[in-house]
Amino acid sequence: MGDPLIPAREIFRHFPPGAVVVFYLISTAAAGIFLYGFWRRISKYRAGKPAHRLNNLWERLARLARTLAGHAALRKRHPLVGWAHALVFWGFVALFLASLIIMVDQDVLGSISPALRFWKGTFYLWNSLVVDLLGAGFLAGIAVLALRRWCSGVPQLDYSRADGASNEDFRTYYVRDDWILLSGLLLVGITGFLTEGLRICADRPQFEIWSAVGWQLANGLDALGLSAGTASQLHFYGWWLHAVLALAFLAFIPYSKAAHMLVGMASLYFGDPLAGKRIPGISADAVSIGYRGLADFSWKELIDLDACTKCGRCHIACPARAGGWPLSPRDMILDLREQAESALGGRSWYFKQGREKGGGENAGSLIDPGTLWACTACLACVEACPVGIEHVPLVVQMRRGLVEDGVLDRNLQRVLEKLVTHGNSFGEPESDRVKWAQGLPFRIKDARKEEVDFLWFVGDFASYDPRLREITRAVARVFHRAGLDFGILYEDERNAGNDIRRVGEEGLYRLLAEANLAAMANARFKQIVTTDPHSYNTIRFEYPELGGTYRVRHYTEVIHDIIDSGRLALQRRLNAIVTYHDPCHLSRYAEVTDPPRAILEALGLRLVEMGRNRANSFCCGAGGGRVWMTDAGKSERPSEQRISEALLIPGLRYFVVACPKDFTMYREALKATGNEGRLEVKDLIELVEHAIETGEAILG
Repeated sequence: MGDPLIPAREIFRHFPPGAVVVFYLISTAAAGIFLYGFWRRISKYRAGKPAHRLNNLWERLARLARTLAGHAALRKRHPLVGWAHALVFWGFVALFLASLIIMVDQDVLGSISPALRFWKGTFYLWNSLVVDLLGAGFLAGIAVLALRRWCSGVPQLDYSRADGASNEDFRTYYVRDDWILLSGLLLVGITGFLTEGLRICADRPQFEIWSAVGWQLANGLDALGLSAGTASQLHFYGWWLHAVLALAFLAFIPYSKAAHMLVGMASLYFGDPLAGKRIPGISADAVSIGYRGLADFSWKELIDLDACTKCGRCHIACPARAGGWPLSPRDMILDLREQAESALGGRSWYFKQGREKGGGENAGSLIDPGTLWACTACLACVEACPVGIEHVPLVVQMRRGLVEDGVLDRNLQRVLEKLVTHGNSFGEPESDRVKWAQGLPFRIKDARKEEVDFLWFVGDFASYDPRLREITRAVARVFHRAGLDFGILYEDERNAGNDIRRVGEEGLYRLLAEANLAAMANARFKQIVTTDPHSYNTIRFEYPELGGTYRVRHYTEVIHDIIDSGRLALQRRLNAIVTYHDPCHLSRYAEVTDPPRAILEALGLRLVEMGRNRANSFCCGAGGGRVWMTDAGKSERPSEQRISEALLIPGLRYFVVACPKDFTMYREALKATGNEGRLEVKDLIELVEHAIETGEAILG
């Protein structure tokens, strides 16, 4: 290595030439097994259909770098897990880079000229310190994750299936995979430090004090009375043990859960920021509608299947699973992975049999129809997933095949027929769409004939449901009182199509959307306001694909602005304890969470949050067409569970919502649970109207 006073060390310390040759042979074999494993995976992905995910490559790279650097997705709602994983991730990166540095220094530059080598001196010292500290964090992170997995009993790590099917087949092999991954990483880290400690104990170069962990281990070995000669002999065997374990782990990566190190990054890199918010359309040259077999999957979707780490975050977030329906997003992805493994890539060694279901060309040949129809399209699974899996678009693609084959709930079928005939889910005449406006002391402008600042897209439920019409009138009265220049499309408005598209009826969605776009094209307005978060989503995120790009706002955003600007004077402050339920399509889809809370604060109400709030809000169970389906789960409905959650708040008077479907679902849940006298469901606009009227104050 040159001058013994210059900090450095010999890689193959006291090794005979034959041992060095054996090491390089084993390394070559491990690298070959690693590359072959990923070649098999890449071959499987190449069998997928094209996916338009090769745009904005630098923007994607920057987003991936931010995600990895901060570990924000993993820390979200699980800070301990996120920080532990960050320690493992950055420790692994440091150990990998350290090995890469040695390879470049030893095998590349050293083979050209010893003068080119840089792994010495000051660089060596700082490298030793950084790698030791990050390596210690690596072991600490693994210990935390291992204890959590095997000692905490958290429900997301329970592999029991939501559909009640047997856990035999591959679930026991996933457990084995978890054991191998964590114990393998732990052994690699421990043997690495032990080998370093033995080397320092044997040679005692003073500069190795920079190897913070190794130096302390060497001190400990000294205290145990280990001689330098014995330490030198043990170092030889420890070095080989560590090397073989590290190389075996390298070879193991593509065939195990550890593959997520690379596949998960690929899923995040090629992810769609609007996944679920914007459902992919059907191409004009499509042979069939929807997904009927694995051959219909895109390469990105096949990557998603392998990216799943079985962390269970989507599993515990899913309202369908909580309500006792047979859907678990995790189970669905793992079932599809097993089918893809068998059909496209050959079985991995650790799977006993795999699931042979997929391969047919009939709707439901991939996932049971009952499982697919359980989805509320609430987007909780997509929002919770730390590796960017896009569950909801997959569900919709498979639902499309079910719709085409007529495999759907009878009531849902009747609703779709009403939408075809009348343009609304109630089957009422279009001339009755504005019946709710009767009795108002002012006229609402017709945006088709008069220019307005705001086009109010009212939506089906707010227009036709008798229980909601008074709330719709309250919105109109508040808008009018604030001097808002607004109008509506009258009978030309149709259902926006958001839930129709997520049901899987793409043709009907296009029919409704194009009718609305034609009506909007004939209207004169600056922006759209809607009381329906479902309409908000599809008009904002999906209509642009059909040529309609508008500024869209929820009514809570508009009301907050006019209160904040002083254009809407509050006559009194309300005195009550309230909680606010974030609608899925407003909090997760549109990411609008602050304006409703700001309004409640301005009204003088005391807001007490439920445990699940903002982007972590629980679903009412109405989305994805579920509001029109009749099948029941085996447990309490999500809306009833949510009411029970709210009733844990002492002194609560109002359960506040900002979505017509939420109002309907939670009013029914109050009746079903017998809690009508304990709590009152209020739309936020009702409280605003109370506050701008004169009269008796509301007492909490």
